[in-house]
Amino acid sequence: MATRWLQTIFLTLSIAILLGGSFPLPQAMATSLQPTCPEGMAWIEGGTFRMGSDDFFPEERAVENVTVDSFCIDRTEVTNAQFAEFVKATHYITVAERPLSKEQFPDLPDEMRLPGSLVFQMPEPGVKQVGYLSWWHWTSGASWQHPFGPDSDIEGKENYPVVHIAYEDAEAYANWAGKQLPTEAQWEFAARGGLKNAIFSWGNKYSAKKANTWQGSFPFLNTQKDGYLGTAPVASFPSNGYGLYDMTGNVWEWTSDWYRVGHQGLENKTNPQGPKEQESFDPNKPDGSKHVVKGGSYLCAKNYCSRYRPAARESQDADTGTTHIGFRLVTTK
Repeated sequence: MATRWLQTIFLTLSIAILLGGSFPLPQAMATSLQPTCPEGMAWIEGGTFRMGSDDFFPEERAVENVTVDSFCIDRTEVTNAQFAEFVKATHYITVAERPLSKEQFPDLPDEMRLPGSLVFQMPEPGVKQVGYLSWWHWTSGASWQHPFGPDSDIEGKENYPVVHIAYEDAEAYANWAGKQLPTEAQWEFAARGGLKNAIFSWGNKYSAKKANTWQGSFPFLNTQKDGYLGTAPVASFPSNGYGLYDMTGNVWEWTSDWYRVGHQGLENKTNPQGPKEQESFDPNKPDGSKHVVKGGSYLCAKNYCSRYRPAARESQDADTGTTHIGFRLVTTK
């Protein structure tokens, strides 16, 4: 039976070729011909797209005809359970779990070099005005296992995205898994879900039911219209057209690209990788090179950030993790 089916397909294709025409493969056969991705990953057929946007922030300024080859990408952000497997196998210690080095911070007293990370804290009830970024607090003992400090844990949150992950940590996990962090072009192409020039991963209209973002006035009030105050378990919201979850909101995601404003120089490039480290610069954070993070997070609101779009981007210090930065991986093997 299988032999007869293959003979029929071969004969049909042969006739089409002899007639000089093209013949679309049956959907079942086209799907079967796709390379098999590792478990938990989705196949993204390569293509050309308009990277960025001219409609929002200067750092997104778009270019035409950016091309990426086909690749596999994680359907979800890497979870606490997955990261725990990596740590168990390798005994890896994350950046947040290490004390700050005396060489890098020679003027800091010992008590200020304790391991820790940045934790988001809402202002006290009744407070109506706060300083910019004052909602971030350096918290000793905060790490992927203790997201809000030493008295917190991840028990029962095995399926939540791992956070407090510095770039070095994400790279270490990727090397262990035999995969890579996505380039910005790969990430954005996958996040668009096959839609051409749509604002969001699902279309052109914002919806609190489509992603884990902030509803209300940031940072004072989150109405939780989407059902969550903080991070959500992965795949809690609908997938995009490629079957990928949380490409919008939940946590920001690392890419391998260094950051600079705009996408100049990428026109008509295939598999672009952005600027070199020494060319990285963010005028809003001029203290050294930074990586691109994508996707926005549960802290992105209409009145703050609003970068819950495939084209949106932000810069992040490679050595800094927070309660809203995670990652997912790709592979071309």
